[in-house]
Amino acid sequence: MHERHVDGFGTVRVVSVDPARDTDLLHDWVTRDRARFWGMREHSREQVREIYEFLDSLPTHHAYLIHRDGRPVALFQTYEPSADPVGDCYDVQPGDFGLHLMIGPADGAPEPGFTDTLLSVFLDHLLAEDPHRGRIVAEPDARNAKAIGRLRRTGFEPGPEIELPGKRAQMLFLERDTHLARARASRSGPRPTSR
Repeated sequence: MHERHVDGFGTVRVVSVDPARDTDLLHDWVTRDRARFWGMREHSREQVREIYEFLDSLPTHHAYLIHRDGRPVALFQTYEPSADPVGDCYDVQPGDFGLHLMIGPADGAPEPGFTDTLLSVFLDHLLAEDPHRGRIVAEPDARNAKAIGRLRRTGFEPGPEIELPGKRAQMLFLERDTHLARARASRSGPRPTSR
């Protein structure tokens, strides 16, 4: 679907989730303790498959696996806020586009710049795919300080905390121009050093 080689990192490929093919992998990831904020730890394999089949049927919500050199390493989900419960909790602006992110279990020691590189490639893809996407919206669980910190380091600015089904969420927003400026700067300098 989308592929980019990143010097010193490898080839990053964005592939749509295929529930029939990817359920075992997704079930393994979402039921681990490290995925507690994803909200699916107690789900059966069948429930996970049904959820991703439902997402796959929607024109407004999509799920993607991110591969690095052929190995799946992250799960990204996107949505149109006006077609999602989050759209009832804030003033949706034209061009808003929602994002969820889960990094897969690490193989070996943490690698500096790993998550930031994946997120940057995916954001580049989202913004290049549709020039009318003016702002990326994220709403991690308000208790998930690691995810909030990661998004803020990537340029997201905090908005209000909101109540969503099953969680209190911290809204964060990334303006298109902010990301494009940061992307230009990072390509001319060293990679970030956080996982």
